[in-house]
Amino acid sequence: MSTADARSSAWAELLRIGVPADLDSSFADDPDRAARFTMTAGDLLVDLSKNNWSDAVRRELLSLAAACDVAGGWAAMRSGEAINLSEARQVGHTWLRAPRGESVVVDGVDVVSTVNDALDRMLAFVDDVHAGRILGSGGRPFTDIVNVGIGGSDLGPRLAYEALRSRRTPGVRCHFVSNVDPANAADVLAGLDPQHTLVVVASKTFTTEETMANARLIRDWLATATDPSGHMSAVTVDVTAARNFGIRDELVFPFWNWVGGRYSLASSIGLPVALAVGSEAFSELLAGMRLIDEHVDRSSPADNVPLAMALVGTWNARVVGTTSKAVVPYAHDLRSLPAYLQQLDMESNGKSVRRDGSPVDGMTAPIVWGSPGTDAQHAYFQLLHQGTQKVAVDFIGFASPNDGSAEQHDALLANLLAQSRALAFGRPEAQTQRLAAAEHRRFGGNRPNTVVLAPRLTPSTLGQIVALYEHVVFFQGWLWDINSFDQFGVELGKEMAATVRRELSSGSDGATDSSTRGLTQWILRHRGPAK
Repeated sequence: MSTADARSSAWAELLRIGVPADLDSSFADDPDRAARFTMTAGDLLVDLSKNNWSDAVRRELLSLAAACDVAGGWAAMRSGEAINLSEARQVGHTWLRAPRGESVVVDGVDVVSTVNDALDRMLAFVDDVHAGRILGSGGRPFTDIVNVGIGGSDLGPRLAYEALRSRRTPGVRCHFVSNVDPANAADVLAGLDPQHTLVVVASKTFTTEETMANARLIRDWLATATDPSGHMSAVTVDVTAARNFGIRDELVFPFWNWVGGRYSLASSIGLPVALAVGSEAFSELLAGMRLIDEHVDRSSPADNVPLAMALVGTWNARVVGTTSKAVVPYAHDLRSLPAYLQQLDMESNGKSVRRDGSPVDGMTAPIVWGSPGTDAQHAYFQLLHQGTQKVAVDFIGFASPNDGSAEQHDALLANLLAQSRALAFGRPEAQTQRLAAAEHRRFGGNRPNTVVLAPRLTPSTLGQIVALYEHVVFFQGWLWDINSFDQFGVELGKEMAATVRRELSSGSDGATDSSTRGLTQWILRHRGPAK
């Protein structure tokens, strides 16, 4: 049987089995359900029991994974095969946290050794900055790090900086400039002293329009008070381009074409994070990511936690009928996780053609969104509980707080657990009937959700959460037979922007459509001088 036939056969059986009647009866009929559908990876506990699936569905989903050869896909990625077919590239984000001594040879080069050499050099730089061996102009220490990047060059470092607040080095602050809107840079630079500021320009190609526009703006700002060359570093594949921009060779830190931006946190893209939290905490972050890599390496398909999450997510989207996935971390310090996962998931798997170029059948990437609990409860949980759309939810929480009172943290966790329970089970009809306006107070439950818990938010557990979702995205992409590692969808709008920009600059009508011409002319008539 061909792979396509095996996949079709597995889906036919899944549709025949169908969705269990409801979660309330699934739990009532099976006292061991929670234990059987709860899994562990590293320090993470993942409770998948409140999703609308059964043991029979789980078994057939594992048959689907076997039919799609997800184990073979994982092995191909890990060993250096060029699984990014459209760009003929290897996919090596897991090599970024591989320990020295492991070996993966690509084009005659041991990439693990190369990665560790680059990591050692970056962390030595971090240690020198912290020890005062590398200073700004006039012998002043660096107190402010400004990261200039967009997409993965911004979202990953921003997430980690916020998440590792408890491990930040006193006296060092990070700031992030991503938007080409000059208000972003103006807001960040206000109140900073150029002589105390170190800038990290993070761009894989060193040609990203938004990043380079901001880099030039900030270089000019530095030049008002100091020599920019001593205050600007770069993270890039194109070392020559960074040098031509005026950045000293010793302040250029490389990464590689086989790392996608949204998978690059563990590379030198993490430089601002390392500068903020120190080399030891950054190494712990990488070690946490490696724990989940090794979990997948060593697990059977039935015990593979990212694969299980990928399977249940595929089931939810294609059969249960969820329209999107909300990620709700019950941790203020993880407030940027939903935005990070938006890019990771939707830029990776927002595809409509298979790896061979033929159309996919059915849904691929979910729409990912969310915000921290408990704020989220007072924003959109009304829709999650009683709306017409069924949304899958991932709750994320931690057993112990990093600061604050244990009593207040218990209130936070009580909300997480209660919301998960309410979505799954709703309110019994007998209780509802005793309430005023009963028809408006019905909670039908049966809303799928997953709970991910860790002991505490640390560099290691942050790394584990990031790697967990990286691998969920990989496995879902492989199940759908799509290339998760290109992102051509972002190109067309950028190409068109060049034409529109010329029209805005020249005032000409150009060759755009009538709507764009009309909007352009309106802008030209109404805009005034910059303030």
